[in-house]
Amino acid sequence: MALFFEMLSLQGMLFLLILTGVLCNKLHIITEAGRKTLSDLLINVILPCSIVSSFLSGTQLPDGFARNCVLAVVLSAAIQMVAIFGSRLVFRRYRREERTVLSYGMICSNSSFVGLPMAQILFGDLGVIYTSVFQIPIRFTMWSSGLSLFTSVSRRDVLRKVLLHPCIVSIFLGLVLMFVPVPIPAFLRNTLSTTGGCTIPVSMLVIGSILADAPIRSLFSRDVLWYTCLRLVLFPALVYVLLLPLPLDPILKSLSLLMSGMPAGSTTSILADKYDCDALFASEITFASTLFSIVTVPLLSLLM
Repeated sequence: MALFFEMLSLQGMLFLLILTGVLCNKLHIITEAGRKTLSDLLINVILPCSIVSSFLSGTQLPDGFARNCVLAVVLSAAIQMVAIFGSRLVFRRYRREERTVLSYGMICSNSSFVGLPMAQILFGDLGVIYTSVFQIPIRFTMWSSGLSLFTSVSRRDVLRKVLLHPCIVSIFLGLVLMFVPVPIPAFLRNTLSTTGGCTIPVSMLVIGSILADAPIRSLFSRDVLWYTCLRLVLFPALVYVLLLPLPLDPILKSLSLLMSGMPAGSTTSILADKYDCDALFASEITFASTLFSIVTVPLLSLLM
């Protein structure tokens, strides 16, 4: 119960930051071009700095750390497979444009913008490390199965985008710096830590500015509510049941549950707009799932 109230307090803080992003959008402080710049800054600079900094923090690594990292990749890959094949079954009767958007929204969650900051607050630097490793299969499916829903993709492009993604590069860089005895100057550590500390406010401002453009009526659409329930409640409940009998590290199990209950990724509406695939519906499910996650994520903590 203590974790529930901690999560509730955390979500309250995140909600205020999101609301600030909404106001900045309405007051034209954050424009569409500015939002894209902030998103690029977050993905290409701030998140990688946060990840590398977590590896250099001197966090006491638990026994079986390497094993847990491997398990994080395996668990994430298994969850992604469930999302891929499950979405094909659940959304098969929808028209193509809606089916594409809904399936992508199940495969690609907003685990970077929302999940990584939460992992940092709840579990510290160790949580950031595990979450970063957990995201490797998510990045792979985002550029393979996810992107293939909208257009054809080549294996070479998938490998290139995954291996060269700043967040993936930062994981391997962090591992090298953590295990290779190379002295890191204090000013460099402080620079990485300070820059990475911007993750939470910047990510929430971006999300708020995105939500400001979504129509309120989207909350009451039957299809949007069904997707939101599936993404935030039923899917993590299934993951919880599957993980319950497994003898996993408590932090790893909690993070797996938390990541499976994240809202739709912001790239859902971006790709839908780029490939003429009902961008309005995509923005609606992103808006609704993100807003309702303020309530559902603390409830997930009761299962952790």
